[in-house]
Amino acid sequence: MKRVTIYDVAREANVSLATVSRVINGSSVVKEATRQHVQDAITKLGYKPNAIAQGLALQRTTTIGLIIPEASFTYTGQIINGLLDVARIYNYNVMLHTITEGITDAEKIVDVIIKSRVDGVIIYSDKMMEDSINMLNHYNIPIVMIANKGSGDSLCSVYIDVVKAIKDLCNRYIGYGVRDIAVLDDRRNRNSARLMAQGAKTAFEQNGLEWNNFITIPNEYRSTYRFVSQYFETHKHQLVIANRDSQAMAVVNAARENGIKIPEEMEVICLIDTKYNSAVRPKISSFSIPSYDLGAVSMRVMTKMLENDRITDREKCLNYLFTARQTTKNY
Repeated sequence: MKRVTIYDVAREANVSLATVSRVINGSSVVKEATRQHVQDAITKLGYKPNAIAQGLALQRTTTIGLIIPEASFTYTGQIINGLLDVARIYNYNVMLHTITEGITDAEKIVDVIIKSRVDGVIIYSDKMMEDSINMLNHYNIPIVMIANKGSGDSLCSVYIDVVKAIKDLCNRYIGYGVRDIAVLDDRRNRNSARLMAQGAKTAFEQNGLEWNNFITIPNEYRSTYRFVSQYFETHKHQLVIANRDSQAMAVVNAARENGIKIPEEMEVICLIDTKYNSAVRPKISSFSIPSYDLGAVSMRVMTKMLENDRITDREKCLNYLFTARQTTKNY
């Protein structure tokens, strides 16, 4: 079947190409009768305007660049789904860029994406440090960060407050009489580990207590499991908080191998919930993060930025839910 073009529509409606283009792009200079005549021709011929062509007519590409760390696909699937669903509603295309080691060279990555002619950039990374976030403010293009807090003239963010999540958790456990709470380092995500430690430290200080149970993993250990297997030979905590599911699993396995009963003698909690936390035995207690909403809200914020709509909160914090499973006690 022959593809219907804008030329066919112009011929059918007996108007110029410019008039068809104005109707497609919603120009207000076209008379209502002419606009309806062109719309009738579009409907009759079944013409589908090309989104990229529309964008060029408006000096826009209707394309958003999305940066996702390759290693995080297991967790980010729902984030991408939420983002794409909202992008479809507002007729935007999404161009996916993957990186292998997190955003360690954000400036170079964003430069490449901007040169590819996009209207805005959405970045998912919970590893970005403050200097990288500040760098993003230098770009004269709408940018939305997912999982990091920050804002500026052309920068918004949608995130989960990790500090508050861990602070509230520790406050609850302190209320139960628990004092030996440890946070496990994550060499793959120093930023998240830092925020978790900050939340624990804040909770203890609020209760007039001192906290110094940050478990650092020495560089000579190639895996969390190898380290904690030796660590639990001489150490035991009432509660250990890990960032990733694989770390939480390593803690559970290593503790049990060293004769530490879970959760009777030591409880284990994972910050980021994934399908694996409920698939292993014992099932690991964790925080349910609204992954789909992170993507959907970030894309909606981006559309508002592109349309110059009023944004009341440039740092949008979403709620989380703690899900207790078999690695925590039923207080």
